Amino acid sequence: MLAAVVSAPRPVVAAHAEMWSADADGSVLGRNQIYTARHQDTLLDIARRFSMGLAEIRLANPGVDTWLPGEGTEIRLPSRFVLPDTSRSGLVVNVAEMRVYFYPGDGSVVRTWPISIGRVGWDTPLGETSIVRKKAYPIWYPPESIREEAAMDGNPLPRVVGPGPDNPLGSRALYLGFPQYLIHGTNKPFSIGMRVSHGCVRMYPEHIEELYELVKPGTPVTLVHQGVKAGWSGGRLYLEVHPVAGVPDEDSRPSMTEVVSSLVAATPESGLPVNLDWKRVEEALATANGIPVAVASRPIVLAASGEGESAD
Repeated sequence: MLAAVVSAPRPVVAAHAEMWSADADGSVLGRNQIYTARHQDTLLDIARRFSMGLAEIRLANPGVDTWLPGEGTEIRLPSRFVLPDTSRSGLVVNVAEMRVYFYPGDGSVVRTWPISIGRVGWDTPLGETSIVRKKAYPIWYPPESIREEAAMDGNPLPRVVGPGPDNPLGSRALYLGFPQYLIHGTNKPFSIGMRVSHGCVRMYPEHIEELYELVKPGTPVTLVHQGVKAGWSGGRLYLEVHPVAGVPDEDSRPSMTEVVSSLVAATPESGLPVNLDWKRVEEALATANGIPVAVASRPIVLAASGEGESAD
């Protein structure tokens, strides 16, 4: 897969600033890149600079030290995505990859940002809802369950936390139809891309401020768990596999059944392609690094001789 080599600190593809086409036949967006680390960089710095979450940049760069990648180390930037298999309307939160997608208007374009989700035992809910209201500089009223947990940890919380640097909701909040669940900013931006919340969806401060201006009450919100995604782009079928975050490695890989189901869903008119590269499918499943891999292509029909002939 071709990648652009980037050495400057500014991103070439910034998910928070880019609006991509999302036509019906194109389900793969963006492009992967390579960034050459500087001596002062950490993976957390690079992730935020390029609008990525910590987990996804770690998955794309196994063996690279989070705190000291090293001067001159090439960092793979996973900025290519297969769209979730949902209706292209409003907000789509895919908790499996810790990303939110926004389809303004008729769904012909899409924006995407990294998120954090609920930790184990405080899972982010799935299903369909909507934004019921939004608030700049929100006040946080910690639920009793969270106050009890904090007290047991020796960090008691007040009943009310006003706007400011101590407010975990950050500067903006979008309230969902699911009671007590929000999409909001954070006062801990390096937590983005991890399972750390009590079920809410967190975003980088700059991202929630951008999204806040784009949505309004009534915007539909669909929350799904799709650790395996498949979609077409340029005549090629791509497969993207994510591990389950926050669970032991032996339990984190999706099953081959999930992979096959996703591939079938992406090819409803013909079933699995005859040229499906099963070796690449198995490698994508074993690696589960969240990077789309081309596993098949549509046949090309040659009609110059007067009769149809197919070729890969």
